[in-house]
Amino acid sequence: RLGLGAAVTGTTRLVGPEAGAGPSSCSGAARQLGTRPEPGEAAAGAMAAPSPGPHEVLTPSPEAGHRAATSSSGRRGLLWRLRDKQSRLGLFEIGPGHELHQLTCMMQAGLWAATQVSMDHPPTGLPTEEDFSEVLTQVHEGFELGTLAGPAFARLRRSLGLAEEDYQAALGPGGPYLQFLSTSKSKASFFLSHDQRFFLKTLRRREVRALLAHLPRYVQHLQRHPHSLLARLLGVHSLRVARGKKKYFIIMQSVFYPTGRISERYDIKGCEVSRWVEPAPEGSPLVLVLKDLNFQGKIINLGPQRSWLLHQMELDTAFLRELNVLDYSLLMAFQRLHEDEQGPGSSLIFRTARSMRGVQSLEEPEAQNRRLLPDTPNALHILDGPEQRYFLGLVDLTTVYGLRKRLEHLWKTLRYPGRTFSTVSPTRYARRLCQWVEAHTE
Repeated sequence: RLGLGAAVTGTTRLVGPEAGAGPSSCSGAARQLGTRPEPGEAAAGAMAAPSPGPHEVLTPSPEAGHRAATSSSGRRGLLWRLRDKQSRLGLFEIGPGHELHQLTCMMQAGLWAATQVSMDHPPTGLPTEEDFSEVLTQVHEGFELGTLAGPAFARLRRSLGLAEEDYQAALGPGGPYLQFLSTSKSKASFFLSHDQRFFLKTLRRREVRALLAHLPRYVQHLQRHPHSLLARLLGVHSLRVARGKKKYFIIMQSVFYPTGRISERYDIKGCEVSRWVEPAPEGSPLVLVLKDLNFQGKIINLGPQRSWLLHQMELDTAFLRELNVLDYSLLMAFQRLHEDEQGPGSSLIFRTARSMRGVQSLEEPEAQNRRLLPDTPNALHILDGPEQRYFLGLVDLTTVYGLRKRLEHLWKTLRYPGRTFSTVSPTRYARRLCQWVEAHTE
């Protein structure tokens, strides 16, 4: 078989599928034989060859997890379900009859089995170069799912305090994925796990190659700066249906979580061309992510947190500049704080222990630019101002300033004279986005 950017050899076969385990069922037994590349062959971004020979992994049925999740949801109570339904306004459940239902059922069954591998065989010892080059292919009835750099991402999830059982339950067949109307110009598909904690996005092959090539340095950056604004990537996978073309997708921690009371969402690039979205009509349930021109006249009031944000933006965009990356976005959302949540004496308890979780760097705290994190889910992406809570994160980190983008820059220079657009050099892009944040915060 062809892996990502290199040949991946070895045998792959279906091992004892049970009846009714097809991809349309969103459940069913799945037992797979995983294959890893032979010595001397590596996937994109590889630094060394992974362990030789096939590795058989017998995984439990995702149906068991579906039953557990169903049983658990039955105990949540009417109030919880009503609140959950309210928080999903503007999102669309991908249920039977939806054009993407079969695809997402395959993703759920495949991810359940892939996560089971990391649970049964967790990476031990110090990180190795092989962690970043391993390719595991698991064959299901009707499709196959590949896991790229699985041990590296398992270590990253562990450093974030994310239990594999929770990760598996959220992404497996326990509930339908959610779809939202994206304002992105790309042809990517976007999904949320049923609890809205994890974000899934399809990528082009070249984007995955770039991501895996940069993965070791990405992990190193997060170790040096554990409170970085970079989106936390949790997995990279491929999906092939029958003998069709492979689709690639990533999983990341959603920046906009928890979603309750979020009033506005923005995708900021620091430019003006194609950066306006027609807002949803008043009273509409649609959840739209607005853009730069929609933000005119607004300000981010962070108080004493502003200096931390400006410095972290400098650190993160400098890193992306070194990777020769551009066209990333600063995602941002607003949530008004309740009166009892405002001020240092509020119910938000800041814990230094939580702020230190996962820190494995020898850097001094000042060099790491750490801050005291709020005692709330998704704390790495949350900053509290005097009156508003802000969700902030840098996403879309896979566009390299190569020949294609250089030619696009020349074309846009002629097409939009005197106007700012996204396709500029990484140095200019980083500086401009930092200037935007400085100009729109106080």
